[in-house]
Amino acid sequence: MAHPFATARTPFPFASGQSLDYYSLPALETAGVGPVSRLPVSIRLVLESVLRNCDGKKVTEAHVRQLANWQPRGERVDEIPFIVARVVLQDFTGVPLLADLAAMRSAVEQLGQSPALIEPLVPVDLVVDHSVQVDVFGRPDALQRNMALEFTRNRERYQFMKWGMQAFDTFKVVPPGIGIVHQVNLEYLFRGVQLRNGVVFPDTLVGTDSHTTMINAVGVVGWGVGGIEAEAGMLGQPVYFLTPDVVGVELKGALREGVTATDLVLTVTELLRREKVVGKFVEFFGDGTASLAVPDRATIANMAPEYGATMGFFPVDEQTLAYLRGTGRLDHEIEAFEAYFRAQQLFGIPKAGDIDYTRTLTLDLASIVPSLAGPKRPQDRIALPAMRSTFETLFSQPAAENGFGKPADELQRRYPVGHAASCNTVDSQRFDHAGAPRNVVEMADNRPSPSHNDDRHDSGIDLGHGDVLIAAITSCTNTSNPGVLLAAGLLARKAVAHGLRVKPHIKTSLAPGSRVVTEYLDRTGLLAPLAQLGFALVGYGCTTCIGNSGDLTPELNAAIAEHDVIAAAVLSGNRNFEARIHPNIRANYLASPPLVVAYALAGRVTIDLDTEPLGTGLEGDPVYLRDIWPTSDDIAALLPAALDPAVFRRLYADFTKDLDLWNAIPAPTGEVYSWPASSYIARPPFFDGFTPQPAPVASISGARALLILGDSVTTDHISPAGAFGESTPAGQYLLTRGVQRADFNSYGSRRGNHDIMIRGTFANVRIRNLMLPPKADGTRTEGGFTLYDGQQMSVFDAAQAWQAKGTPTVVIAGEEYGTGSSRDWAAKGTQLLGVKAVIARSFERIHRSNLVGMGVLPLQFIGSESATTLQLRGGETFDILGVDDALKPQQDLTLRITGADGSVRDISVRCRIDTPIEVDYYRHGGILPYVLRELLSSAATA
Repeated sequence: MAHPFATARTPFPFASGQSLDYYSLPALETAGVGPVSRLPVSIRLVLESVLRNCDGKKVTEAHVRQLANWQPRGERVDEIPFIVARVVLQDFTGVPLLADLAAMRSAVEQLGQSPALIEPLVPVDLVVDHSVQVDVFGRPDALQRNMALEFTRNRERYQFMKWGMQAFDTFKVVPPGIGIVHQVNLEYLFRGVQLRNGVVFPDTLVGTDSHTTMINAVGVVGWGVGGIEAEAGMLGQPVYFLTPDVVGVELKGALREGVTATDLVLTVTELLRREKVVGKFVEFFGDGTASLAVPDRATIANMAPEYGATMGFFPVDEQTLAYLRGTGRLDHEIEAFEAYFRAQQLFGIPKAGDIDYTRTLTLDLASIVPSLAGPKRPQDRIALPAMRSTFETLFSQPAAENGFGKPADELQRRYPVGHAASCNTVDSQRFDHAGAPRNVVEMADNRPSPSHNDDRHDSGIDLGHGDVLIAAITSCTNTSNPGVLLAAGLLARKAVAHGLRVKPHIKTSLAPGSRVVTEYLDRTGLLAPLAQLGFALVGYGCTTCIGNSGDLTPELNAAIAEHDVIAAAVLSGNRNFEARIHPNIRANYLASPPLVVAYALAGRVTIDLDTEPLGTGLEGDPVYLRDIWPTSDDIAALLPAALDPAVFRRLYADFTKDLDLWNAIPAPTGEVYSWPASSYIARPPFFDGFTPQPAPVASISGARALLILGDSVTTDHISPAGAFGESTPAGQYLLTRGVQRADFNSYGSRRGNHDIMIRGTFANVRIRNLMLPPKADGTRTEGGFTLYDGQQMSVFDAAQAWQAKGTPTVVIAGEEYGTGSSRDWAAKGTQLLGVKAVIARSFERIHRSNLVGMGVLPLQFIGSESATTLQLRGGETFDILGVDDALKPQQDLTLRITGADGSVRDISVRCRIDTPIEVDYYRHGGILPYVLRELLSSAATA
């Protein structure tokens, strides 16, 4: 068919020696299609994709006209089919996605079709960044040792990735040891505008990690989706979403002396979470925005999931071009990028009044103060001077009020930590923080041991509430920002000069987002003082922030457990949900890298850093934070070292150079994976019993509650990513198959094996199932337990029992169900447990979509109704009426509740299948069966 807006395709005004076109948005407005120039920049970039891909089938003329006439406060009923330019993956989510693709190929082959029918239609980059753990720390060879352990644990996963690289033409892998996916995406994978079939267009993407939004800092429309939705996008399906509200945030003024980009983003997170921007686009504008360098914008954009927005978007301007030049992009790439955005009239940060937003908010940068966030949520900001008093208040506040529920008089108590246990050892050279050799004992087989840092043993110490046990410079949010990392190094240098040291039992680590970071820290002489304080390089990847913090010593763990100590972690990350950082550390705080170093020096969060000293200096005088805090001039003097184009080009020129561990892994071959026996990779069951036609949709009858949960249940609660013990269902499963405790690895690393992941669903050690009666002291049982016929057992065992009876189950929850990471296993595990519906007060965007993508029905209570108002206890039976082939988006359905006493109540609930395409997904049992049937149908008619 002829393109309905053919006149919008015009020659691209850039002398490249090629005859190129682009789809002009100003031409669309000139043709009278809509008031395009008044639209938010982010909406215009989505409109370009819809315009360019308009084929009359998946993308129609009506879609273009609807979006071109976006109304700031219109009813959000129009569905946008958004076709992205590429997809990015991290390995925790990428491996199960690759397993699904491999399973689809196996299913297609069994149906007598060509396996090559399953092939990504857009470029896919998987960055291996989530598998390194902080086993070894505080020593010069920590990076090498941690990587060696990583490859030992993950060899089977990495072989599988290498199979994917040779099996799929468009699937590429960035190996371990290069950096964090979002920083690699920002520094390298993003190249500016793209070219395909003679048409130039802007870069757009989705990624299987919530913090994909970091790329919004350079004017790229992109956000995190579950692996399920990403697979559909890779295989030719548009990413469908309802036309969004767009909240404009005007930044004014400038940051004050001593205030960092981390302080800014924690304030933005607090503000926007309070303003309820969940599921909305957020777009920054104004003079304050224009003054921010790209790394500062990236820090804000990265944490869009924490403030709940789909995106935290920054338009393209001179700062963007400066960043591209500084990070080694080629001249012709930068010139084409600038020419494109100027031609589309999209260059420059808008000013107040330029654009029609749904609503606008204003933030004066001069009002920002040094801050942390915690102890359980990123939006709970604490001004630095209030840190001590806030901890003291929360210490005795009830858990329901975000506290720890401890008697106030316990706050000052301290408890002895036992001596380190001996182990089977050999002598070897070790290094203390100053780099001097020291003979100590070590595990003979080089496996990680809780006592691997023997020069930092816990003998002779005591432990108190609020003591810092983990201090980590980690995460994509801040390690991508040279300003805060140089500040941390400068603070460390001054601390060392004053004679300050970090207590040896505190687990300190530096895990940058890319190799560029250590290059500029080394060139500026700041890597050494960081290492002297224990912040030695431990790996290039998402470590402590994802829960890969490694364990504490047995003595510390025992002291915490025996005395119920509220210990603390301070990290420069973006997530601090319960049990995410370490299962035994309950107070977790997000902070800028220099504050991480400061709290490591202080050794406790129960300190007022404005008035109390960090320690005693070489002359016996108290040393305060103000004495070692770097000035903005100090930082600015070193910033040029962080943006050296030659360094970026060199480090990103060859991913395999000097990576002997990766190069040594053999790559299996063939179009179809052979599924060898493995405890890491198993053929997923999602295509078992696949039929060319879906079964009819039917109401859900006789369901029982598997769990009743409260507010703010995160995807970490539903599907934890960290380590697990022998007593868990997953641990028991591995033990029966001959896998020893030392080789368990983590839930995240085993996401390619559904047998592990189903046992880890709802297994977080801090999850609270309200079906379980309160304990004698009034507190709730924590962990993955539920009731089955009145008997307490693991959620997995109860789910198996209900499935054996043929009884469907439901999960009932409160507000913001599914907050956090875009974790597809939170939905996959839910489905495999036999859960047919989740009934909640509200859902976070990605998890709701993932539930639909797995054929699980998301339902929302209407008005003030909840499990509490309905007095649900878990003994009820549930029928969900009105679910049939006539199901419509956001339709009201009837939930029939039959009490244990036989009483019957009917209430209305809202079906949160939000769009027509999601109805189709649900009818087919999920996105993947839908896409597979569509591909098979297309092949049959070709």
